[in-house]
Amino acid sequence: MTVRWWREVGWRHVAALLAVAFAVVPVLYVVSAAFNPLGTVVSTSVVPTEFSLVHFRALFDDPSRPFLRWSLNTVLVCVAVTGVQIFCSALSAYAFSRFRFRGRRGGQLSLLLIQMFPQFLAAVALFTMFTAMGEAIPALGLNTIAGYSLVLMGGALAQVWLLKGYFDTVPRELDEAAIMDGAGHGTVFVRIILPLARPILAVTGLLAFVGTLGEFLLASIFLTDTQRKTLAVGLYGIIESDRSNNLGVFAAGALMTALPVVLLFLFLQRYIVGGLTAGSVKS
Repeated sequence: MTVRWWREVGWRHVAALLAVAFAVVPVLYVVSAAFNPLGTVVSTSVVPTEFSLVHFRALFDDPSRPFLRWSLNTVLVCVAVTGVQIFCSALSAYAFSRFRFRGRRGGQLSLLLIQMFPQFLAAVALFTMFTAMGEAIPALGLNTIAGYSLVLMGGALAQVWLLKGYFDTVPRELDEAAIMDGAGHGTVFVRIILPLARPILAVTGLLAFVGTLGEFLLASIFLTDTQRKTLAVGLYGIIESDRSNNLGVFAAGALMTALPVVLLFLFLQRYIVGGLTAGSVKS
């Protein structure tokens, strides 16, 4: 009985415990480093042994690392990119889901193919293009939040397939009933489809927000001015300048960076469970 239990059920518990440990240990190490007053690689352990807010004070008091400015830049970029990405993806998904037109299948396959290539493969071309653009329109050039946001908006259709799968599950009879009552496609999309699609919009919004928050490669190329950096680039500069002694400040910044993601997740959690599985099946 014991052997059979281990073969059928027990190994799942062991795998689950290993997965939890794999996820929790790095978080504990960051928490320990953030609150450890010594804040070095050598002195920090997985389990916190001392408590101090000295690294958080250093993070906010040092003018050479404007953490609040980096936070504001990051929030502006994340909100703009997430809003544009959801809006454009929802419009495209609605068109692919509800209309039949020439090039529909080719358009869907083209989007799928393009999404297989990471955006940083075009880093050189984007750098050249925005260098020239900055000479004509300085507000959209290098070292500008607007220009960097515009670069990330190039992936505005990243969530089309996920949204289309959900839109396909919304009965077409609702559209037809609204159209018979005199509604246009714009009214159907705004007044019927979008309210019903709130779970998947919450999931795609969270995915887009987290992806934009953690974007580092393009940000490190486009944002080199200290006042224009995002949190990812700014925090990397802290740990790069002194990998050992700045570990505590870096960990404190990492915890502060994770705070808006946690709050957003808590706010959207009632939609996330249904949204993660929505669109994966087709009735």
